[in-house]
Parts: sequence; C-alpha cells; structure tokens
Amino acid sequence: MKVYNEILGNMNLSDEWKEKLADAEIDFIFLDQWTAQKSRFLGKGVSGEEYPIALARHSQIVDGDVIDYDPETKRAAVLRIELSPVLVIDMSGLEGKDQDTIIRVSVELGHAIGNQHWPAVVKGTKVYVPLTVDKKVMLSVMETHHIEGITFEFQKGLDIIPYLAPHEIRRLFGGAGHESHSHEHDHGHIVHCHEHDCGHEHHHHHDEEGHHHHHHDHEHGHHHHHHHHDHDHDHGCECEEK
Repeated sequence: MKVYNEILGNMNLSDEWKEKLADAEIDFIFLDQWTAQKSRFLGKGVSGEEYPIALARHSQIVDGDVIDYDPETKRAAVLRIELSPVLVIDMSGLEGKDQDTIIRVSVELGHAIGNQHWPAVVKGTKVYVPLTVDKKVMLSVMETHHIEGITFEFQKGLDIIPYLAPHEIRRLFGGAGHESHSHEHDHGHIVHCHEHDCGHEHHHHHDEEGHHHHHHDHEHGHHHHHHHHDHDHDHGCECEEK
C-alpha cells in the first residue's frame, strides 16, 4: 500500500492547484482536529479508500492540502479539516481606559476563563477560546460574569486560522492531550509576550504589576482543582499571557 509522505500543494491557497483540480475527481479525507495535529495517521477518504499518511515531524496540515494527484486520470486526494468554532473575546474597547481599569477587567476575564478550565490564546486585544462545551453554555458563562468593556462572539475555526501561528493552532484545536505536551516548549515565548495580556501594550511599565495580579488569580484557581485537568488549566493561564 502506498504511503503518502508529502504535501503536494493546497487547493485553497494555490491558484495553480485550484486550476489543476478544477475538473479532477477529488477524494476528500475529512480529519477531526485531533488527527490533523498528527504527522502519522491512517486517513479514510469519502470513497472508502484508506490513505496511510506519514509526513515529516512537526508538519502542520492545512485544510485543502493535496496528498495525491494523477494528471493522467485526473484523480486527487485532498485533506479537509473540520474545525470547531472559536469564542473570540474582543478587548479593544479597553484601549482608551485607565491602567487600573485595564488590569482589573483583564484579571476578571482571566478569572472567568480559568475557573472554567478553558485554554486561551491572546493576540493583541483579542482572546481566542476554543469550543470546550456547548456554545450556549460558554455564552451564558460570559454573560453571567458581565465583564465591562469587552465583546464576544463565536467565529468559524477556519476563519481564525490565518491569524494564528502553528503552535497557537495546536493550542486551540489540538485537544487536551496535545496541549500538555506543547506547553513546555512554548512557555518561554508565552511569558515573553506577556504585555499582550490585559490588552495594554501601551502601558508597558505596568506589565509586572499586571502579571502579579493575573498570576495570583490563577494560582488561587489552580490550587482549587486537583483533577487531571490541571495541565489544561495551567496551560490556559499561561496562554492568556500570550
């Protein structure tokens, strides 16, 4: 059985491949978020055909990646990733606020996220939280806390991907098991980018103060729970500093 060990191109990102596959018979291989983080797995096409895939380690599969194409028969095999929605919390409304308000609201948000064991990635003034429970439950939690100065909504996972680095994609879509492994490797980078936490990069000299408050808040929550979710929770705390 043939083993597929390279990505030939991407039908979503390459005009060349869009044209090649325009009249091709495509066997789509749908992957869940967990499988999409692996470099070795057995994929199954819609046709029922199996595809043993063994890519280089740390390869990042992207929706639309082509693993097989025969120009003579016009047949191709393409990977499709089914990504869950992401809760996007927008903190840009705090940019004009005073530093005390920024820190306070950020700690409130961190407390709300940490208590739920939700992992999170912070990019600038936006906080991305993966779908961990029912949408309605997550929205209810946010509405119950009624944190001033922020807005939140669910967006499609595929729409979020372009704004994220590979390790952030794994954090949001890779599943709890993967998170615990990637945590140590990303730790230095997470701490380094701490000023994005609280969305107050304009108040750089307050990073340390914000960090102590934020860290204490999560330490408190951390000692409160001693289940196997500890890694997830700790990871979520670190991620919020991203």
